[in-house]
Amino acid sequence: MIRVAAVGDVHMDADVLGRYRPALEHLPSKADVLLLAGDLTRHGTTEEAECVAREFADLGVPVITVLGNHDYHSDQVEGVVKVLKNAGIQVLECAGTVLELPGGRLGVAGTKGFGGGFAGRCASEFGEPEMKAFVRHTRQTAERFGQALRSLEADWVIALTHYAPVPDTLLGEPPEIYPFLGSYQLGQAIDSAPTALAIHGHAHCGTERGTTPGGVRVRNVAQPVIRQAYSVFQLS
Repeated sequence: MIRVAAVGDVHMDADVLGRYRPALEHLPSKADVLLLAGDLTRHGTTEEAECVAREFADLGVPVITVLGNHDYHSDQVEGVVKVLKNAGIQVLECAGTVLELPGGRLGVAGTKGFGGGFAGRCASEFGEPEMKAFVRHTRQTAERFGQALRSLEADWVIALTHYAPVPDTLLGEPPEIYPFLGSYQLGQAIDSAPTALAIHGHAHCGTERGTTPGGVRVRNVAQPVIRQAYSVFQLS
């Protein structure tokens, strides 16, 4: 059995330091790994990334993350990633990693993902160059993410994204903004591999539970949704 802790949308800054740390200090007794589902910062600055590093580094378990849209806002992505990596936090973008844990080999593939919407109510790669570029980015990201998932050789595989792969976990959000909260292509990528669990954030007003068309359980771990320092999932 592998125990997976996960949270997203912690939006760290100096005034948030210490909010999660008391619960995180006990993490090794509750989980084997911590996954962060993006939007680690408020505005994507390196200073905010330093706050993330202070809060989520040196926990006694591996910490793996993807970035979110907030983490891109200040165009300091390279610096943000460097700060996190220097703190021992692994950052994935259309890439995967395999952890040798006491309960078995855990594969995690991660991407920020992107918007575009869901089957029947989605944008298409047609028309103006701007629209085609928007949807093309979604499609290409999902394709690379699927390749990363399928390349993992592990006992269990987890898909880690910021944007949602299914509309189920968006219930509670205004339907008008669904195209900016996720895309069905991410769900297709997840279903293309033997994925045991899909974890995402981004939808603060959404719901926690969903399922891909292929039957993979999906969990929205945005902190405003789970309302705790992290949720724990068991793979067995």
